[in-house]
Amino acid sequence: MTPRALRTEICRDEERFGGLAAEWTALYGRCSSATPFQSHSWLHSWWLSYGRPGALRVVLVRRESGELVAAAPLMRTGGPLPVLTQLGGTITDFTDVLLDEDCPEAASALAGAIAGAAGGAVVDLREVRPGAAVERVLAHWRGPRRRLPDSLCLELPAVPMEGLLERIPSGKAQRVRAKLRKLDALGIDSHVVTGDEVPAALDRLLRLHQLQWQGRGVTAEHTSSRFAQHLARAVRPMVERGDAMVTEFRLAGDVVAADLTLMSPRLAGGYLYGADPALRARKVDVATMLLRHGAREAGTGGRATLSMLRGTEAYKQHWRPETVRNQRLMLAGRRTAPLLWLRAGAADGRRWAARQARERAWVGRALARLPGRTPNGGG
Repeated sequence: MTPRALRTEICRDEERFGGLAAEWTALYGRCSSATPFQSHSWLHSWWLSYGRPGALRVVLVRRESGELVAAAPLMRTGGPLPVLTQLGGTITDFTDVLLDEDCPEAASALAGAIAGAAGGAVVDLREVRPGAAVERVLAHWRGPRRRLPDSLCLELPAVPMEGLLERIPSGKAQRVRAKLRKLDALGIDSHVVTGDEVPAALDRLLRLHQLQWQGRGVTAEHTSSRFAQHLARAVRPMVERGDAMVTEFRLAGDVVAADLTLMSPRLAGGYLYGADPALRARKVDVATMLLRHGAREAGTGGRATLSMLRGTEAYKQHWRPETVRNQRLMLAGRRTAPLLWLRAGAADGRRWAARQARERAWVGRALARLPGRTPNGGG
């Protein structure tokens, strides 16, 4: 039940959601676990690019005075089984709700309000980072629930580059130092762009990103107009509030690489970058260049974590990062429990099939390396 001092509501209107910006931002500042993916700029812009008419379900909890103390950015999805899920979709690395830490009763009120908004739907929340505010909502959930593994993320401490070099073997650290000296000798300098410069800088970043991955399987969504429009709307206000940083790297006055990093009081995460393929010809280690800059900037403001966000690519593993797994939370009412078990079972089945495919691929590669084997596995 909602505590008497609080009241709940559901925002279904896109324009009204846009009008929540000021009070949403104030609440965001009172929720220490929030990441930039929970900022109003990111979520509202995402909805404008990716939302489906009639599906918006933003759950709000207010004091009697009207002050916003909790918010869950949700939407209803289509398909054979009704589902209530988070805004942000696949381009968002961490999802969460917002809870005012000065209002402990907000978590139980939000749990009840989400249950009411769900009706006969299963609540399915993807990419929940450990320690997220929604875990406090989960503690107050009265119905069935499932906690499943989701994407792996890699994290480093937010320390200067010398501190990161101490994490790796001395021989490898010396090779990295040589790469850094080469960067300095080439004269590549970095420039953190201001709000007015953001639109043009994002255009250059996306062009460089496409060039960088040309012929190598670029993520299709990153080349779409709706993704570009989303970034154009979201990132400038985030830069102006300190929730994002766009950096350009220049060589002889030309922009040869660009990076978008999202920042919160606890962490900084490299979200998207692009680099001119000509840098590879010069044997420039772009990943090391970006990491040095990111490490320097992430450590400001008391941040503890430099996140490499989702994915366990080999170049990230060189730094011996900590592996952190996101969670997938499924919640339902007692009457909709069968839908939850059905959805969770399907998710378990897909994970099992993906794991089997990875294992078969690993065995195939191992067999191909055995002496006397032909590339197709024949003797």
